[in-house]
Formats: sequence, C-alpha cells, structure tokens
Amino acid sequence: MQPYVLVLFYSRSGSTRQLAEAIAQGIERQRGISARMRTVPPVSAESEQVGPDIPDEGVPYATLDDLRDCAALALGSPTRFGAMAAPLKYFLEQTTSLWLSGALIDKPATAFTSTASAHGGQEATLLNMLVPLLHHGMIYAGIPYSEAGLQSTDGGGTPYGASHVAGADNQRRVSEVERELARAQGERIARLALTLGRSQNAEEPSS
Repeated sequence: MQPYVLVLFYSRSGSTRQLAEAIAQGIERQRGISARMRTVPPVSAESEQVGPDIPDEGVPYATLDDLRDCAALALGSPTRFGAMAAPLKYFLEQTTSLWLSGALIDKPATAFTSTASAHGGQEATLLNMLVPLLHHGMIYAGIPYSEAGLQSTDGGGTPYGASHVAGADNQRRVSEVERELARAQGERIARLALTLGRSQNAEEPSS
C-alpha cells in the first residue's frame, strides 16, 4: 500500500480546514505518497456520547489505525488560549496503546494552527501541540527560512508551522502566502517521510 501522511485536524469556522487542504496539496506534490485527511468529533458536554460515530458529511473521523499506519503526521488545530482545541487533545489522549507499542517512533510530524488575532497565541499553540508528538518519539519538522513567505507574510506563517490569522469574525480567508507556506510544509513532511522510510527499509535485515 502506498504510504500516506495523516492530515489530522479539528476546525470549527473552516480556517484550520483551509490550511489542512493546502498542506494536503503540498503532500500530493511528492510522488509515491498521498495525503489522508481526517478530523475528530466535537467533545460533548454530556456524560454519554451523543454524536454519530461517522460524520454526516465532510472529512471522516480519525481512528487509531489511521495514526498507527501513517508514514508521517500533520496535526492542525485552532488556538484555544494558547493551546490546541479540546477535541484534538482528547483524541491524542486515547493513543496510549500506540505509545506503549512505540508505533510512532521516528516518524516525522508537523503542526499548523489558526487564530482570530495576529497575537492570539499561534506559536504557543504550535509548541503545545509539539509536546505529545515528542512523547511518542516523533521527529518534528517546521518550516525553514528558505521559504521566502516567512519573511514577507503580514498574516500567519511561523517557523514552527503554518498558521492563519482569521480575523475577529473568522471571515478572513487564508492568504496566498499563508497557503503557499502550508503547501511547502506539506511537501517537506512528505519528502521527509519518504526519505526516512527508505532509510529504515535499507536498515532492515534481508530474510
């Protein structure tokens, strides 16, 4: 089966989803690997699950198998007080079995986010999202300054990962600079996944 990068995100207003789509476009620029987009359900305030197991429309919900079998991970969330949104954190908290088995060790990972304001905690959120990935033994990759958009952006875009400034009413669409940085991030994580995959396969003893 062709390797894939899991683009796992949570989005309420659509801004984070737009970044996820751009990252997926960047992944698809690399031959020999594909993007698999998945989301997570909202966290219910009820003590019992009230939402459907399968969304009525849009991107399917992620499973642990999606995460275990990926060649790389791109993790996206809107900012919630300088941290990732609760639904995404809740999903990650269910990954203990993958941590125990070491399923994600040495796989590349990256993150992206969206905020309402320019100083709404984008970098804090990306660093917050990095923590569980490091606990899983993943190799984090941001956006290098060889990407010219990091120097010219007047909206989102950080070396820690792609980002977007949505505005107070969440109506500001992802700019072309923000979008191209996200594409570059997707392309880089796909390239790293292929390179690491080839290296690991070369190290495996032949039967």
